Amino acid sequence: MSHKAGFVSIIGKPNAGKSTLMNSLVGEKMSIITPKAQTTRHRIIGIVNDDNHQIVFSDTPGVIKPNYSLQESMMNFVQGSLIDADVILFVTDIHEKYDENDVIEKLRKTSSPVAVLINKIDKSSEDEVKAKIEFWKEKLNPDMIFAISALHDHGVAGIMEYIKEKLPVHAPYYEKDELTDKNMRFFVSEMIREKIFKLYDKEIPYSTEVVVTAYKEEENITRIAAEIIVERDSQKNIIIGKAGAMIKKVGTYARQDMEEFIGGKVFLELFVKVIPDWRSKKNYLKKFGYDD
Repeated sequence: MSHKAGFVSIIGKPNAGKSTLMNSLVGEKMSIITPKAQTTRHRIIGIVNDDNHQIVFSDTPGVIKPNYSLQESMMNFVQGSLIDADVILFVTDIHEKYDENDVIEKLRKTSSPVAVLINKIDKSSEDEVKAKIEFWKEKLNPDMIFAISALHDHGVAGIMEYIKEKLPVHAPYYEKDELTDKNMRFFVSEMIREKIFKLYDKEIPYSTEVVVTAYKEEENITRIAAEIIVERDSQKNIIIGKAGAMIKKVGTYARQDMEEFIGGKVFLELFVKVIPDWRSKKNYLKKFGYDD
């Protein structure tokens, strides 16, 4: 059998369940999962290999109308992932009440096969699922429609079979033992960012960036230092918390995840730094990896 390889882009509105799906398809925790919208900022690549296939998945930020430079960069990641996609998976929440025309507009411009994944069906009835399938047939006329629950792994195996069928014959793009194009520093920073999304309210997580300043593997321990970047002094005080209680909590939870991910002991140091209005400054966005 000829070897097949290709790029599969997962797109949709914020909070549709793209990251949960990506982690389910790849079988590893690659993307941040929180109940808050817009947690994925980068295009995150996860690679699935078997003897005859290599599937390169891209989990992309939720499609939004950008309000500042950081969001513009996030939408550029989405656009880039559509251009080189061999297959597009459009994830939509079965109870989506918002206008999805901005996503549909992007999908109509592509010549790649599009599969609509109606997600979170565990929270709906059979009639609702049938009605939504009819709606998408009429609205988009996609190549395929799947009704799934990414959280409970329901219907995910069928998506993998569909992708394998659609992939072009091609040699592997990456080494067959690679899981992602991102390095350990990236995943470490994402683990810290995930804890910030889970532990803080309102705009704090969205105003925050995490930069790993040191990553040193020693014989029995990995030493990691990271800066949590915020936009204002008041945010810095909230991140640190009373007598440092909140930042200690972030560090404890993040370190536990890192130790599980790395498979060894981790010593983690966290610092907080204020860079006013960093989300709108191109030089900082470039430095933080948002602009190619």
